[in-house]
Amino acid sequence: QVQLVESGGGLVKAGGSLRLSCAASGRTLSGLMMGWFRQSPAKEREFVASITVSGSTTYYADSVKGRFTISRDNAKNTMYLQMNSLKPEDTAVYYCNRASPTSWAPARFDWGQGTQVTVSS
Repeated sequence: QVQLVESGGGLVKAGGSLRLSCAASGRTLSGLMMGWFRQSPAKEREFVASITVSGSTTYYADSVKGRFTISRDNAKNTMYLQMNSLKPEDTAVYYCNRASPTSWAPARFDWGQGTQVTVSS
């Protein structure tokens, strides 16, 4: 049973930065394309960013391009999302999971608890 654990969220002012982490127990992430997703109360869960197995190719939603950076450390079985120039519209619960280039993978894992990011204006 794979457990995904997201962390690093918090309350930050507009223009600030946060770094999210995604750790997995139960299996290695090193052979999987992974991604970040988010959901706010008013919206359905949406794609944020994804990264290939090697980390050499990344994909981003237009809304975060140029502000967010996805990365991974396969040796630590961990994935990251560096979020800069945060905006109030980035407020959401952020989740990680298996990914395709612009969505979650059909064979995704169960969703974790997510980590809350709140950006104040």
